Amino acid sequence: MDMFIKVLFLVVFFAIMIGVGIYCRKQATDVNGFVLGNRSVGPWLTAFAFGTSYFSAVIFVGYAGQFGWRFGLASTWIGLGNAFIGSLLAWSVLGRRTRVMTQHLDSATMPDFFFKRYNSKALKIAASIIIFIFLIPYTASLYNGLSRLFEMAFGIPYIYCVIGMAVLTGVYVVLGGYMATAINDFIQGIIMIVGIIAVITAVLQVNGGLSESIAKLSQKGADFATAGGTKFDGVFTSFFGPDIIALIGVVILTSLGTWGLPQMVQKFYAIKSEKSISTGTIVSTAFAIIVAGGCYFLGGFGRLFAAEGEGGKPVGGYDNIIPTMLENLSPILIGIVVVLVLSASMSTLSSLVLTSSSVLTIDFIDPVFCSKKGLPEKKKVLLMRLFIIFFITISAVIAIVQVNSPVLFISQMMGVSWGALAGAFLAPFLYGLYLKRVPKAAVWINFIIGIGISVASFICNFGGIKFDNAVLEYFKSPINAGMLAMLLGLIITPIITGIAPTKDIERTNKIFSCYNKKITVSAKQSINEDEDQ
Repeated sequence: MDMFIKVLFLVVFFAIMIGVGIYCRKQATDVNGFVLGNRSVGPWLTAFAFGTSYFSAVIFVGYAGQFGWRFGLASTWIGLGNAFIGSLLAWSVLGRRTRVMTQHLDSATMPDFFFKRYNSKALKIAASIIIFIFLIPYTASLYNGLSRLFEMAFGIPYIYCVIGMAVLTGVYVVLGGYMATAINDFIQGIIMIVGIIAVITAVLQVNGGLSESIAKLSQKGADFATAGGTKFDGVFTSFFGPDIIALIGVVILTSLGTWGLPQMVQKFYAIKSEKSISTGTIVSTAFAIIVAGGCYFLGGFGRLFAAEGEGGKPVGGYDNIIPTMLENLSPILIGIVVVLVLSASMSTLSSLVLTSSSVLTIDFIDPVFCSKKGLPEKKKVLLMRLFIIFFITISAVIAIVQVNSPVLFISQMMGVSWGALAGAFLAPFLYGLYLKRVPKAAVWINFIIGIGISVASFICNFGGIKFDNAVLEYFKSPINAGMLAMLLGLIITPIITGIAPTKDIERTNKIFSCYNKKITVSAKQSINEDEDQ
């Protein structure tokens, strides 16, 4: 009976996802419909698409467990940072300007935006290559959070879980494109909200409720040594946790980083209207508070469930913390959790493969290998569908190979991918929406900084390189390296703009004219008093 309940949850979930794909197939016949949903997606769908693409199984299983273990209840600040910086500010600062300028430029992807905004085909091709390279390991990492949960709930080998998720996601994205993704994201978002509230409530009851859980967690600090070697109670229930500097780095990367991620920013391209942006801002922020805040808050209690092993790390690794917290829940709750994690993974996976396929087709294959006329619309859509299958297949293969290998670089590469993409694209995209005189040189420098710092961090970590210098050792972390790349880009770009601004100001003025459209209105008073004198 227990197994029947869990399987029933999955069957209903799978049927809904495929049904939505079939329902939306008529809207995915051309590039605009397949990639952007004809720019007619409402605020609730866009807000949920933004949120579910933001928070994947990597967040729920991996990051919540890892940072909850490191920072205790202070890890909740990461979720709140995601809500107010990664969602509220992102929508407020980027939403309207992105929607208006990308429509004015007739741009469907971020590389295409760089091409038309900075008048450089080379930037377009370089950006598409960067996205192609760094989204594949990001995509592969999404499967990692599923293995332990599925083995715990069903006893199903990891390989079958990966194949099932890949096939299901591929079916509805290939059939319905962005609109199918947006509708399914909305459904998956509802599941995530209900699931995280139910799970937090159930997990806290294991230790006698919220107050008792906090009291027990406060006693864990006596076994923890701070950076200065001091041991004290309450460190994992304190306001900013044991390491506020590291906490700030995580908040900045996971919150500000969304401003430069192509799969996130592209959600603003498709939103329906000005009013939709205002509504979407509120809905997206509320979603992030519940889901991200809830995930990290739950992870903060990890030390009550997982035993501490060598080097202060949990027995079984960080990815084992959340499954350990959930293994004794009721079959119904476990079924909800499995669907929750599937929803989180599939929503992000669909967004990533749609972004990758559209970028590779529109920004690389078409301009590099095709004639000046370019590919016909139907061939572009067919090619994007084929690339979706390709990206899902290659990411699934990498995930299957990685889980059976002692080399665990894919999960580390998730942080490198995020840092590289955000470090390369954040400043050029943000300033490109607001400043007229940003030169192409500034964009190239951002590409070099973002990729260079993130790849250097990965090499140092993978090679086990240690630094005597505390600053270098701090920025060796992929998270801190990504934060550094973003902040450097935000500082350097206006400096370069001031020293060597673009001279193509006439073309830029035409681009920025989209923000100042003139409209004709009826005046209540049409006679000027001065005219009578």
